[in-house]
Amino acid sequence: MTKLYGAIEAGGTKFVCAVSDENLNILKRVKIPTTVPAETMAEVFKFFDENPVVAMGIGSFGPIDVNRSSDTYGYITTTPKKGWANYNFLGDMKAHYDIPYVWTTDVNVAAYGELKKGSAQGKNSCIYLTVGTGVGGGGVVNGQLLEGFGHPEMGHIIMRRHPEDAYQGNCPYHHDCLEGLCAGPAVEGRAGGIKAFDIPKDAKDWEIEAYYLAQACVDYTVILSPEKIIFGGGVSKQDQLFPMIRKSFAEQMNGYLKTPDLDDYIVHVALGDDAGITGCLLLAQEEAAKN
Repeated sequence: MTKLYGAIEAGGTKFVCAVSDENLNILKRVKIPTTVPAETMAEVFKFFDENPVVAMGIGSFGPIDVNRSSDTYGYITTTPKKGWANYNFLGDMKAHYDIPYVWTTDVNVAAYGELKKGSAQGKNSCIYLTVGTGVGGGGVVNGQLLEGFGHPEMGHIIMRRHPEDAYQGNCPYHHDCLEGLCAGPAVEGRAGGIKAFDIPKDAKDWEIEAYYLAQACVDYTVILSPEKIIFGGGVSKQDQLFPMIRKSFAEQMNGYLKTPDLDDYIVHVALGDDAGITGCLLLAQEEAAKN
């Protein structure tokens, strides 16, 4: 009998649930609006009731508790998303399905998907950074998801300001962290409310954006030495950014560390919107093999 594996990519706007076969071919997939837990999870349970799986990978928006020794392991914790703060996500899943689970962040599963099947295939480490409404980052080091007492919050590293940037930053916690200066709302705020896709590709705004993203890449490089840094999300679809990021990275690194060729080091996501689901399914399959 064919074993089926489950995946949940839980985002702040929508949940994507999927089921695959043993070759990780996706057999069924559904998108569910993220409203409140009672409504959204009812649809999740309906999907998996109809499509039973032997193991599941879950990548969730955060912050979440990934510390197995914590009383709130498996919870979504301090999210501003209405109704989801302190929600026992993993506990609710376990109450419905007695199967093995992998529980981590949406960006960690995307990093894992890219490592195994995407831009970092054949490598042992990578960083995945999504730049959209917010900025989130996940990582894999020596083939293992990057976690400590908690999970990475790579979007909230503090930035050295670009000398020509007067924008104060819109993160309510830190103002001039990476998210506060680089996420979509920051790009539009700096441009006086112009939507990112309407900002001319040769505008100074993109040089400033590239400077901050490059600075972040320098920070991740000197701390973790990943073999690839992979960008996803809406802002990163601005193709003109990548040469600018690489150029600024070289200037800011200033010869301190020898890195891989930058054209092959700072790259686009290969799996697109499937990176997270792919990572979830891979992790589910590996977890099932342990049990």
